[in-house]
Amino acid sequence: MKLPPESSSPSPPEPDAELTHADESSATFDQEFAETVQELERSLQSLKERYTQIQDDQSRQNNLQQHLDQVQRDLRRTRSQEVRQELQAELKQIRQQLDALEVALESQLLSWNSLKDVFWQAMRFGGLGVVVGWILKSCAN
Repeated sequence: MKLPPESSSPSPPEPDAELTHADESSATFDQEFAETVQELERSLQSLKERYTQIQDDQSRQNNLQQHLDQVQRDLRRTRSQEVRQELQAELKQIRQQLDALEVALESQLLSWNSLKDVFWQAMRFGGLGVVVGWILKSCAN
C-alpha cells in the first residue's frame, strides 16, 4: 500500500508562533498600561502636593491679612512716634509678604498646562474664523 505524496501547499502557521505573537502584544500592552498608571500616580501626587501648598498659602494669607488689620488698628491708636515707626515698618513687611503670597497663588493657578487647551482651542477657532473671513471676502468681490 502506497501513501499519497505530500502536497506542496503551505502548511498552516504553527500554533506556537501565534501564541508567541499574542504573548508579545499582551506583554507590550501590560508594560504600556503599567507606565500609564505610574504616570497617572505621579500626576495625582503632584496635584495633591500642589493642592496642599495652595491651602497652606491661603491660610497664611488669611493670617497675614488679620495681622495686617490688627497692626493698622494699633497704628491708629498709637501716639508715640517710635511705636508708630515700628508699626509702619511691620506693615510694610506684612504687605510685602502678602504680595509675594498673592503672586505665588496666582502663578499656581495660571500655569501653561491649564492654559494649553484654551490656547489651542483659540488657535483652532481663530484660524477657522480667518479662513471663513477670507472665503466670505472673496465671495463678496
